[in-house]
Amino acid sequence: MSWLRTHTCGDLTKEMVNQEVVLNGWVSSRRDLGGVIFIDLRDRYGITQVVFDESNKELHKEAEDLRSEYVIGIKGKVLLRDEETINPAMKTGDIEIEVSELNIYSEAQTPPFEIKDGIATNEDTRLKYRYLDLRRQEMQKNLILRSNLYHTVRSFYHSNNFSEIETPVLMKSTPEGARDYLVPSRVNAGKFFALPQSPQTYKQLLMVSGMDRYFQIVKCFRDEDLRADRQPEFTQIDVEMSFVDEEQIYRTHEELMAVIWKEHMNVEVQTPFPRITYKEAMETYGSDKPDTRFGMTIKKLSDLLGDCGFKIFESTVKKGGQIVSITVPGKGDLGRGALDRLTEDVKRETGAAGLIYIKVSDEEHFCSVGKFLTDTKVEEMVKRSEAEDGDLVLILAGPEPDVFKQMGTLRLMMGKELELIDTAAYNFLWVTDFPLVEWDKEEKRYVSLHHPFTSPKEEDIDSLEESPENANARGYDLVLNGSEIGGGSIRIHNSELQSKMFRVLGIGEEEAREKFGFLLDAFTYGAPPHGGIAFGLDRIVMIMAGAGSLRDVIAFPKNQRAQSTMDGAPDTVDEKQLRELHIKLRDNN
Repeated sequence: MSWLRTHTCGDLTKEMVNQEVVLNGWVSSRRDLGGVIFIDLRDRYGITQVVFDESNKELHKEAEDLRSEYVIGIKGKVLLRDEETINPAMKTGDIEIEVSELNIYSEAQTPPFEIKDGIATNEDTRLKYRYLDLRRQEMQKNLILRSNLYHTVRSFYHSNNFSEIETPVLMKSTPEGARDYLVPSRVNAGKFFALPQSPQTYKQLLMVSGMDRYFQIVKCFRDEDLRADRQPEFTQIDVEMSFVDEEQIYRTHEELMAVIWKEHMNVEVQTPFPRITYKEAMETYGSDKPDTRFGMTIKKLSDLLGDCGFKIFESTVKKGGQIVSITVPGKGDLGRGALDRLTEDVKRETGAAGLIYIKVSDEEHFCSVGKFLTDTKVEEMVKRSEAEDGDLVLILAGPEPDVFKQMGTLRLMMGKELELIDTAAYNFLWVTDFPLVEWDKEEKRYVSLHHPFTSPKEEDIDSLEESPENANARGYDLVLNGSEIGGGSIRIHNSELQSKMFRVLGIGEEEAREKFGFLLDAFTYGAPPHGGIAFGLDRIVMIMAGAGSLRDVIAFPKNQRAQSTMDGAPDTVDEKQLRELHIKLRDNN
């Protein structure tokens, strides 16, 4: 039988000396010093040192058999450690437990890796034995942080008159920008449900229903290629509000972020957050999710170089492209070998055709293509780049928007390599005024930059069908330290404009009725102006925890092949199940 514990392994202090206690937990380590055996007993609250000495020979002999990860209970007395053995790094480092009784609940095999923080174990091994990986303190801290964040989020929205409403997990397949996960229906032969990529249509219908303010912490699913910050199933904080504009959504969620960071990070977040348009973000930082924790902003040089005499520059300008630069502080002394290696890195990482540089000096600037340019042109480029003595100017040329994205990647490479990023800072900003649509070369049609329910700017509605590429959206992203943590928009709330938007996206009337007829019908019965936002909860926790991957803040994640190596999912099913679902597998050989 198990013993009810009186305390956890993180509770006991020197104020509790001589108390009789019961602790339960895992054997974290065992040290046998001959006559005395020391055990570090661990649970999720901490570690307590417990002691078995030879005064109780039978008990001491039992303790000799204890091994790492055995699950045990102990009864004993709290003692003050000798001064020279106090461990200030442990919360319970002032005390130890003199054990009087031992209960071994279960033995354990030797684990495939050490249960301690900072291990260098292959991630596939950690995922295969996830239940062991989650015993490590750093992983438990991440999950506890996530749990506490749920509580804060719910408390905030409830205190601001939002209703928490669940939406269906089995829904109709609709074009959302990624592949759906499909679920075959046994009772409706040949038909399928889709797992939601987001509850977008449902939350808009809740606004039509008059619910006014909705939120939900919800699972979403996308069948797409994975990377460190992407999972096939992920968690959103999903929000929708009626009778609002962008300003109200900004204010509400700036307050939410301030509350989260104060409660969980003890950081005072300054509001309102800065705002930058999509165009400004791309042309200044080379990214629609800019990291503003360091400078090195992009400068445009094209107007200086249209007739400079250097063919690459002149051709770029003539074709409507851009010549752009960043200034790397204090790196004007890099040697030729280092710059050649940097050029190769830039080509490989950004896809740029090449890299041009200027070593800036008060005496004489050295430009890698200086023989094609006058000293005056080089000086103009240095001045526009705001470079000073000892700096290095890096220059790329190419078509828009590619060259800005390439320079954005180079900027981040240099910022990380030179340790220019303030890792203690939390820089929030809103990115606004996104293009409404972009041209998909493969599908040969316009696609939504956010989703097809995003409202265009009012001034762009009349010309929407004639020049959709010039229309801006009432969309916005919340960016933190170079990561998009949330995105949303003011929605279309009338069926006529929504139908026009579908036409722009190449969704015909028949397809629109088939996919979204229920939403279009709902709009005809009176829909309020509404808008919302969705936050990536996994990503927020990842940033707060300082983790390197979303997998470190999700209890049971998938690997980069969308597999769970722990339980073998996804897996085959037997022929009987397939027949019941009216499915026949195709031979892929």
